[in-house]
Amino acid sequence: MSNKVYVAGVGMTKFIKPRDTYGYEELGLEASAKALVDAGINYDEVQRAVAGYVYGDSTCGQRVIYQLGLTGIPVYNVNNNCSTGSTALAMGRDLIRSGLADVILCVGFEKMERGSLGAKFTDRADPLGRLADKMFETNEASKASVACQFFGNAAAEYIEKTNGNPDAIPMIAQVNHAHSVNNPYSQFQDVYTLEQIKNSPKVHKISTKLTCCPTSDGAAAAVLISEKYLQSHPDLQSQAIEIAAQSLHTDVHNVFDGSSVSLIGDGMTRLAVNEVYKTANITPDDVQVVELHDCFAANELVVLDALGLSKPGKACELVEKGDITYGGKYVVNPSGGLISKGHPLGATGLAQCAELCWHLRGWTTNRAVPHTRYCLQHNLGLGGAVVVTLYKRADGKEAPVNPAVKNDGRARLGYNPAVEVRHLTREQFEAAASHKASDKFSYGGNKLVPAYTSSKL
Repeated sequence: MSNKVYVAGVGMTKFIKPRDTYGYEELGLEASAKALVDAGINYDEVQRAVAGYVYGDSTCGQRVIYQLGLTGIPVYNVNNNCSTGSTALAMGRDLIRSGLADVILCVGFEKMERGSLGAKFTDRADPLGRLADKMFETNEASKASVACQFFGNAAAEYIEKTNGNPDAIPMIAQVNHAHSVNNPYSQFQDVYTLEQIKNSPKVHKISTKLTCCPTSDGAAAAVLISEKYLQSHPDLQSQAIEIAAQSLHTDVHNVFDGSSVSLIGDGMTRLAVNEVYKTANITPDDVQVVELHDCFAANELVVLDALGLSKPGKACELVEKGDITYGGKYVVNPSGGLISKGHPLGATGLAQCAELCWHLRGWTTNRAVPHTRYCLQHNLGLGGAVVVTLYKRADGKEAPVNPAVKNDGRARLGYNPAVEVRHLTREQFEAAASHKASDKFSYGGNKLVPAYTSSKL
């Protein structure tokens, strides 16, 4: 039995400011239905679903997925902090590899509050409490969010220990903001000079406002299939992207060694990525495109080293040489990253997946990277979990340059979703939703036509 797993379809909403514009159920439905239409798969073929979100009650996954039909399939609800979306992806992959299913729907969504993240419960232990206590043993607390302090302290320590250039932090932010211009899903699409980023309001140590990601509302989804399913659906060959290797790990023993870098998951990231490289039998030099977890530019700096993209201790030099953008060794966060694209926690990992799949299909015509064969994804959750994923085409070849539209997701959607954002249509919803479950989720006895597709276009 083959253990290969493929991403057959992906879908996203535009990431937006938290303004109570849409409900999580509307966002989640749009991403899910788009992914199904992209894959040419009807919900009746989905055998299990995994829903990821951080802020929500009990069975929000069912609330989203029931809109596609009540078929009785198992629905799993996942929360792994900021790595929730890719944790859902990893769970879906494991379910297929175990032989329990051939078609899995993974969806991540988030409806967030404005402003910095804070604790939601005050009557129980803070999941990050022990890490925070350790951080404040050696670092003076500031008024910034605890997350910002974790990452800012780590980058400051890294720069001090490696004698790096502090300007690497705003340089990273400058690159990500510049990349966002070509990603229509980005919450922000503004270009800034290095001085504008450096002079934006200081948040914590070397972190300024324009080096930090915003809170966001949004959703993303992926349809995973087995090799057996792919072989029986040859029309998916041109767009199916193989998950060549994947590793999910939690913190390792050195997390409390007194280092600020260790506190933000450096150890688990190194463990995960080394496992991925070994499984795929490649090195970092074989990778062309990377989507990594830049919740703060400070984190990207440390992660560039942890992923082996720079030589040990040389992440600042990698940035200064221009090796994280077009014309350099790698293109990191062509989507604009979390800094510009936004960070709806449950959706982030699946949005990274969508971006990289579009690159490997050759659909990212306005931000393509020449000779793309391997794409690497890093998604981190403090406290902690990290998922590192490597993608390649099903045929193992380089991504084609502007491939012709044939019988693929672009034809089914009626546009190229990599370079254009459109809302879900009624026709797409009907194509994606169950044709067998006559008792689809409804409001007031009427079969559901989502508000998002009818009244808010």
